[in-house]
Order: sequence, then C-alpha cells, then structure tokens
Amino acid sequence: MLDATNVITRALKQRIGWNRIGLAISLLIIVMSSVTLFRLLRDIDVEKVLAAVRATSSQTILIAGGFVAIGYVTLTFYDFFSLRTIGRKEVPYRIAALASFTSYTIGHNIGATVFTGGVVRFRIYSAWGLSIIDVAKIAFVTGLTFWLGNAFLLGIGVAYSPELASAIDQLPPWLNRVIALAGLAVIVGYLTWLRQRPRVIGRDEWQIVLPNARLTLVQIGIGILDLGSSALAVYTLLPAQPAIEFIALLVTFVFATLLGFLSHAPGSLGVFDAAMLIGLPQFEKEELLASLLIFRVLYFVLPLFLAVLVLGIRELWLSAGGRARDAKPDEPL
Repeated sequence: MLDATNVITRALKQRIGWNRIGLAISLLIIVMSSVTLFRLLRDIDVEKVLAAVRATSSQTILIAGGFVAIGYVTLTFYDFFSLRTIGRKEVPYRIAALASFTSYTIGHNIGATVFTGGVVRFRIYSAWGLSIIDVAKIAFVTGLTFWLGNAFLLGIGVAYSPELASAIDQLPPWLNRVIALAGLAVIVGYLTWLRQRPRVIGRDEWQIVLPNARLTLVQIGIGILDLGSSALAVYTLLPAQPAIEFIALLVTFVFATLLGFLSHAPGSLGVFDAAMLIGLPQFEKEELLASLLIFRVLYFVLPLFLAVLVLGIRELWLSAGGRARDAKPDEPL
C-alpha cells in the first residue's frame, strides 16, 4: 500500500501541470457554454417549451426510452470488458453490470466522473478483493473504450460531413475534415501497433496488458453502440419538421457529448445543451429544448434515481448482515 501511495504521489507531482491545464480547459468550456446558453435562451418562450413537451406522444417517449435502455445495457460491457482485460475473470457479469451502471450514472450526474465513479466502483468491487489499483486500471480501460468509440464515430461523421462540426467549433470545414482523417489515421496506427506483439504499459502493480487489435475492435464496437443508441434516443425525440439525416444528429450529439465530458460539469448541464442548440439551428429553439429536456429525464434523472435506489437497497442489505452474493464472492452463485 505504501508503494502504491508513493507511485500515486510521484505521478501527481509529475502531472500537476497537466491537471491544471485540464482544469483550465474544463472551466473555459463551462464559461463559454454558459454564456452561449444564456444568449440562446434569453428570448425563449417557456410556455412554448412546455407545450412542446406535452405534445410529445407517449409512444415516442417509450421508443426513446428503449434506446436509452440499450445504451445503458451497453455501458455494462465497459466494466465487463475491463475486468477481463486486467485478468479479474472471477468477477461475474452481474457485478460488472452493477458497478458500471451505478458508477457511470452517479459519477456523470455529480460530475468529475473519474473520482466520483471510482468511489462507487471501489465500494462494489472491494467485496470481490479488488484493490484501488485494480479499480484505477478498470477506469483506464473503460476510458479507453469510450474515447476509441467516440473518436472513431466522430472521425467518420466529420470526415463525411465536416460542415456539421463547423457549426459548433467554428473551424473551416476543410480543417475539420483534416482533423477527422488524422484522428482515424491515429486509430489505424494504434491497431497496427497492437498487432505486432502484446503491448504493456505502466510499471510494477500498475502494469496493464493492452487489448490486442481484435479486442480493440470490440472496444470500438462497444463505444459505437453506446453513443449510437443514445443518439437514436435524441433523434426519436426531435420534431418531425424539418427532417434531418441521422448522420447530422449523430455528429452534433457526439461532439456535444465530448464537450460535456471534457467540462466535467454535473450531467454535462449547459455544455451539452448549448452544443446541441448551436449544432441544430434548423429547429425552433423551444421545440428542440423540449426534446432535450425529455432526453435529460430519460438519460440522467430516471437512471440516477434507479442507481441510488439500487445502491441504497444493497447497502441496507449488507449492513443488516444479509449474505448478499456480491458480498461473498467465495460462495457458489
């Protein structure tokens, strides 16, 4: 434990500059998004927003909720894949699903997902003998899965329609296409690098054998399914007119999700919404805002309520002395 503490201390000292830069970027994104959102919403008619919410059919909301559910099921494979990657194959899927769903949902809603989600993960995985280092490795692999899927999907979309990203980042379409192609080239190069031999990063207890090229494609597939399902939920909730292609919504959604993640704002509040409003100017703001509000309830509010409820029941069961299976990994399932 002392060695691990020393490693963490050295790493923090080495990376404090990067941490400050990351904090500055997060604050910059939040401030810019807040100012933009204020300008976009200052003339909003609240009654129109509420009317648009009420006009959304129950069937549409159920379909969107189904896509959100698919996305959350996909999230469970983030942890399951990570556990296999670090060699903790004794942890069953149901525990991985519990840890993934609750840590992501609570962490993303509170903000600073790496830390808040990590606390939830450790609470669940510690009953199975996993250490803080193991949880840190899981966080690294799940993050890698997210970023690979995000970069691949965004790269394909922006390379195909660079003007969609230009609406948000204000860069010339040609430059966005160059950046997208460069990102895709990096992913191809990474896959080629993995094919040559097993790749190990880190030292001592912090070593991780990276997934090989074939498993990395699985990682990318998990990330694509996660983001794609959530984007389909938003697409379902959008007003019928004007009609837009799914690729247009997908690029805007992934871009908005990326900015929200980088901001570390609770639930990406303000950042995600501002990016969506900027990226989809063809819709009336009141109608688009109504769609985003419904999506927030489906994707953030309801899952957060369920995650807290599940964790609360689990804690009560454990504190009452119940022989919960996830608290006794040595017992037969």
